Amino acid sequence: MKEEIKQRLKEIEKKEDVKILFAVEAGSRAWGFPSKDSDYNVRFVYIRPIEWYLAIEQKRDVLEYPINNLLDISGWDIKKALYLFRKSNPPLMEWLRSPILYLEQFSFLKKMKELSNKYFSPKACIYHYLHMAAGNYRDYLKGRQVKIKKYFYVLRPILACKWFETNETIAPVEFEKLLETQVEDPELYSEIDRLLERKRAGEELDIEPKIDIINNFLEEQINYYQEYVKDLKDKDKISFLVLNEIFRDTLKKAWN
Repeated sequence: MKEEIKQRLKEIEKKEDVKILFAVEAGSRAWGFPSKDSDYNVRFVYIRPIEWYLAIEQKRDVLEYPINNLLDISGWDIKKALYLFRKSNPPLMEWLRSPILYLEQFSFLKKMKELSNKYFSPKACIYHYLHMAAGNYRDYLKGRQVKIKKYFYVLRPILACKWFETNETIAPVEFEKLLETQVEDPELYSEIDRLLERKRAGEELDIEPKIDIINNFLEEQINYYQEYVKDLKDKDKISFLVLNEIFRDTLKKAWN
């Protein structure tokens, strides 16, 4: 599949007249708990020729190619990505650190990784992950019978919040790294690890009785971070001057 994805990316470059700066896997495959029928979610950042940016009309800054049920490819224009980077957009921060890299060109990814270590906003990231966790918990895990695979979509953002609090650095993308470092209770760890092994083995984790120890942990953490984030001070945003320089330098490298 990796070679097919690379070929698709080349086709997109040719069809759209763009250069893809980097392309990575996002979603459950990058997080480390894909199901047997999980699709591939490829995300990329691209740059167009200089003339494209010199027009006065507004233009679409997203490319989307949902190719089939197994492969979904989409990307952001570099200007959109840099603007969202300044706001510490969590999905973009995850793209920068995805463990599955399909394509990298012109040193853009390396530069953005380096800058993200200094300028990311823990407050913005915690708000994002907390919203994700609370919404999934409310929608899927409140009853006696729950959609058990949704535990991962609440656990991962909550463990990311814990990482931000304890390490003050960007959280790793991989779920297992979060689990190993942020869950100290042996019984809780064992229950989560058992679910993870079932999911990796390809079991259909559908409707089952809720797991009290995990539910209790999640409720406690959601309530805690809803209060914690209110008093969290934010960092200064990166200067537009720095981002403009990266944009111009990448334009020169990509299009000579």
